Formats: sequence, structure tokens, C-alpha cells
Amino acid sequence: MKLGTRGRYAVMAMAELAMRTGGASEAQPVTLAEIAARQDISQSYLEQLFGRLRRAGLVRSARGPGGGYRLARPAAELRIADIVVAVDENLRATRCPPDGRTGCMKDASRCVTHDLWDELGIHIHDFLNAVSLEDVCARRVLGMSDRLTGGGRRFAEQAAE
Repeated sequence: MKLGTRGRYAVMAMAELAMRTGGASEAQPVTLAEIAARQDISQSYLEQLFGRLRRAGLVRSARGPGGGYRLARPAAELRIADIVVAVDENLRATRCPPDGRTGCMKDASRCVTHDLWDELGIHIHDFLNAVSLEDVCARRVLGMSDRLTGGGRRFAEQAAE
């Protein structure tokens, strides 16, 4: 599974917005042109993403001179999973149809690895749901998976030895 550009760029843009506003929801609005320039993302692409983020209630827009976007809630209350889901990014790791009624095999059954990929998707969502936008901006993410999984990274390092 690969997290696509919508999810990655939305998180990058939201982190830029949070850093520019100090993570406060009542700060001065930031224009998409400023975010686009600082994050090297197309402004027209950001317009699409911020439309989805606004509809999801994650950002608020201000029109007119001095307008732009601000966070709808403090950065500590915004979860990365909410940002990714808001821009319609798929967090599923299975190749089965999202309706859950049929599997990915020709006979509509589930493949033998379905449960493995399904659990991976759940872990990815749980991890992104445990990380706030404030955590990303404060660079508190490194090592977080160890705290959530009880040392998963250390296990992987030991297995490599």
C-alpha cells in the first residue's frame, strides 16, 4: 500500500498552516499561495485539497484582503488520520473492494493474505489517529510507533541481526 500525494500533500500543507499560525485556530489566515511556495506544491492542487479539508471541518476560510485559511481547531486536536481521510485517501492495504461483501479473488472469495493486509491497514489508521498535527509540527513522531506497539521497531532491528 502506498499513501498517495493527496494524503501526503494535505498533511504537509496542514503542518505548514499550523506552524505559520502557531497551531492556534484564531490566528491570522494564511494564503494558499504562501503554503504552495513554502511546500513546493501546486496552488491549484492545494485549492482542491483545502476544499475537501474545509468541508470536513478541519480548516476555515476567510475571504477578502488578508484572507486565507486557518485551522478549525487547535493543532493538538487535529489527528493526521482525519486529514488523510478528509482528502479521500485510501488507508486500506487490501485489494478487496471497499464494500466488504466480496473478496479480491476471481470467485469473489478473500485471498489467504487478506487478514494480514487488513490488520496492516488497521495499524496504519490507528497510528495516524494517535498522531496530532501538533506532534508533527513539534517533531514528536520519531519513536512513537515503539510506544504504540510495545517496541515494534526494536523487534524489527533484532530480527535483522
